[in-house]
Amino acid sequence: MIGCVIHGEGDLRVDELPAPSPGPGQALVAVRYGGVCGSDLHYWLHGGVGDFRLREPMVLGHEIVGTVLAYGDGASGPSPGTAVAVHPATACGVCPECLDERANVCRDTRYLGSAARTPHVQGGFAAQVVVPAGQLRTVPAGLGLRRAALAEPLSVALHAVRRAGAVAGRRVLVTGAGPIGCLVVAAAKAAGAAHVTVTDLLPQALEYAAAAGADTVVRADDRGDTGWPSEVDVAVEASGVAAGLDTCLRLVRRGGVVVQLGMLPPGQSPFAGNLVVSREIELRGAFRFDAEFDAALELLAAEPAFDRLISAVVPVRDAESAFSLAADRSRSCKVLLDFGS
Repeated sequence: MIGCVIHGEGDLRVDELPAPSPGPGQALVAVRYGGVCGSDLHYWLHGGVGDFRLREPMVLGHEIVGTVLAYGDGASGPSPGTAVAVHPATACGVCPECLDERANVCRDTRYLGSAARTPHVQGGFAAQVVVPAGQLRTVPAGLGLRRAALAEPLSVALHAVRRAGAVAGRRVLVTGAGPIGCLVVAAAKAAGAAHVTVTDLLPQALEYAAAAGADTVVRADDRGDTGWPSEVDVAVEASGVAAGLDTCLRLVRRGGVVVQLGMLPPGQSPFAGNLVVSREIELRGAFRFDAEFDAALELLAAEPAFDRLISAVVPVRDAESAFSLAADRSRSCKVLLDFGS
């Protein structure tokens, strides 16, 4: 079978891989679509994500959907042929974080397509994958696999909004209109946000944010734009750059909440720490997700408008062109690899 493997910085290959078979407690899934994530792009462009560096070849991908093929001994779940989305995290279940129902920050988790540990956890960009059977989620009736491929990134967005607390009736700022930022917009609107403002440097990215439900979009480099809010109740930083965090801290009201969702560059990042003190701003991190995965599938099933955020579906054999497209935010939002074509 074929798989999309990163061998090092700039070295992405579509390789022939041995077909897997499920072991005890495992399920075998035929992958149909895989969403190209920002972390996949970082492995390709930079050889790592934040402090997680490539040390060996790794199958990329953690945003995958497909159909069940078979189970190993002692495993059960949706019947073979059922359309499923795959939750990409295997938490340890015994660490203090897991016992505190915060499995998304489990200290011994295994996440598909991650170099956070060595040997690396191989990902899901392959024609067939084996995963723990408990990580399969049946795709709701009426939800096609194409849109269901957004479940993982939408879960990230839902978790970030939940980290912000109650947003119903509140003014929300989102800095960064990449795929995750756009999904944060949709998640905030679904949670009842009264008004969502989105900033980005690229007009094309802001068009996707508007399609996701943003009430106002503004160019991040145009301080004369009348769309800038005087202040907001909640700000979600989704760009992963220090300038975005600075904007959030300066525009959130006193006593407001800032959620840092974008992964900042490794090392130290400057930020306006005095504002956190003098305005009693609550600065919270948001990392991955846990139970939000099921909620994401339900939301995707209820809202066809999410299709607007899928800008291209590319055969896996053209993976490098798909990655180039996904890396160019002037031309794309979410790009999917197609393993069924």
